[in-house]
Amino acid sequence: MVQETEDRMIGMKRNVSILAVFLAVLATLFVVERTLQRVAAEQAQGAPQAPRFEVDPLWPKPLPNHWLMGSTIGVWADAQDQIWVIHRSSATLNNNEKGAELKPPIAECCKGAPPVLVFDKAGNLVKSWGGPGTGYEWPSSNHGIFVDHKGNVWIGGNGAGDSQILKFTQDGKFLQQFGKANARRVGPAAPDAKFAGGSNDPSNFGRVAKIFVDAKTNKAFVADGYLNKRVAVLDADTGKLERAWGAYGNKPDDANPGPYSPSAPPAQQFRNPVHCADVSNDGFVYACDRVNNRIQVFTREGKFVKEQMLSKNTLAAGSVWDVAFSRDPQQRFLYIADGQNQKVYILERESLRHLTTFGDGGRQPGQFFGVHSIATDSQGNLYTTETYEGKRLQKFVYKGLGPVTKQEQGVLWPSSQ
Repeated sequence: MVQETEDRMIGMKRNVSILAVFLAVLATLFVVERTLQRVAAEQAQGAPQAPRFEVDPLWPKPLPNHWLMGSTIGVWADAQDQIWVIHRSSATLNNNEKGAELKPPIAECCKGAPPVLVFDKAGNLVKSWGGPGTGYEWPSSNHGIFVDHKGNVWIGGNGAGDSQILKFTQDGKFLQQFGKANARRVGPAAPDAKFAGGSNDPSNFGRVAKIFVDAKTNKAFVADGYLNKRVAVLDADTGKLERAWGAYGNKPDDANPGPYSPSAPPAQQFRNPVHCADVSNDGFVYACDRVNNRIQVFTREGKFVKEQMLSKNTLAAGSVWDVAFSRDPQQRFLYIADGQNQKVYILERESLRHLTTFGDGGRQPGQFFGVHSIATDSQGNLYTTETYEGKRLQKFVYKGLGPVTKQEQGVLWPSSQ
């Protein structure tokens, strides 16, 4: 009996000791966790801030009429936050995709949608139009769309012989054409034959990637583009060319610089294509020198201000495809689409400091294949389009500012909270 009591006492003491050790470990873990939380909070307070986004996998809603988008090569948000898209429709759909429009049809589905599509905030298709018509020359390969401060819709083209720019009403009524298709081709030659005048032609263009109309000056800034190597500035009412410039503000030069090399000194001229020329609220022009992997910044008059390289070692189609501004009054951030590396960069606009990126290659929502164009609405949401076989429009919902914790965020899938 005595031995049993002693054994019980020894067991109790052992259990008390184990419990004490366990509680001490818990206390230590609690202190460590609180310390880590405090350090993380302190680091977050000192970390740069950047916009946060989540993809909306259910936006936009399905198109009617068995319609499909082709390679989708332009996006813009108008003053009412309607989202305008231009795509290449049937020309970029294969026969199995457009079975309903073949002659004879091979299937009930599908067919190419009209080139211009307009979506409301909820993702409903509210307008559709575009294509060849009377009085104008529709581009052989339409490219880029912009809705200006007067409500006019501007469209460029990067196909063979596309040396014109078109302007329409929002319902698709033709207004003006600047330049003439095939006007600058000399002789019978091939699709990309040398054009008279080249990047210094005052009347025609060379395969325009995008147009941006500056509301403060009523000037159209043209990324001109896939054949020419310039930013061209026009009077938005008359189409008169007022000035143009190349990289670093140099006079444009169409000499072939050879292939891009990451180890070579920076090219003193743009390479094709000059893919964007967007104007900030404070009057700076942001030019996408796509294959040179750089964004260059100029005054409205064409004086060079600064530049930033992005993913410098990128070859082929390059890294700097399109630019959009954040919608705060200071336009504190830049968003840059990179269709070769399948991601979007977020930059601090004043310094051009690279803060973070998001996206990855793939077919799921939030992934990209050929992310081509980018735009923001008044709420700060981002919209992207995809060319090649991507053939879609995506929405990324603005979730406010937060500390940058990763240089590469990957796919911005919706949170479960």
